[in-house]
Amino acid sequence: MFEDEPTKKTKVDLELLSVDELKARIETLKADIAACEAEIHKKQAHKSAAEDIFKT
Repeated sequence: MFEDEPTKKTKVDLELLSVDELKARIETLKADIAACEAEIHKKQAHKSAAEDIFKT
């Protein structure tokens, strides 16, 4: 297995979580989404810069 490969996460049974645990999970997921969106913007900027360099 390669280090860059994402690990498979097991499905969480949300019914077993308390309201506070669910709220904490939502905050964690929102932070993960923000990190993913930031990485997307970074990669798009790098791609645009590379495309500008190699334009004819």
